Amino acid sequence: MHALLKHVKDVVQGKAKLGVRRSGKWPTIRKDYLKLHPKCEVCGGTRKLEVHHKVPFHLKPGLELEPTNLITLCEEDTDGVNCHLLFGHLGNFKSFNHAVVSDAKVWAIKIRNRPKEGGG
Repeated sequence: MHALLKHVKDVVQGKAKLGVRRSGKWPTIRKDYLKLHPKCEVCGGTRKLEVHHKVPFHLKPGLELEPTNLITLCEEDTDGVNCHLLFGHLGNFKSFNHAVVSDAKVWAIKIRNRPKEGGG
């Protein structure tokens, strides 16, 4: 029942399409991926992590469990930013970002090197 409720929630938020259900192997793949990639690729956050599909699984079901189609992004809202929503979905869960990997790398550098108040 929990999986069904999660699916309905994901559909309402625009994270999934109605009628497109995840593989039963997804929870294990997700857990294993997070062990290897335990930080948000944008901000380095470690809380509220999501394993984001570069190409949405409802568009290419064959890539759902493929590790090369995954990237770790957070919904931690660090400094007011939800990396999963902003970088993975360009601010709208009904969309997706073709350039999520390169954008994550560029913004990770920008965040690491941002000026500090009073420090220039």
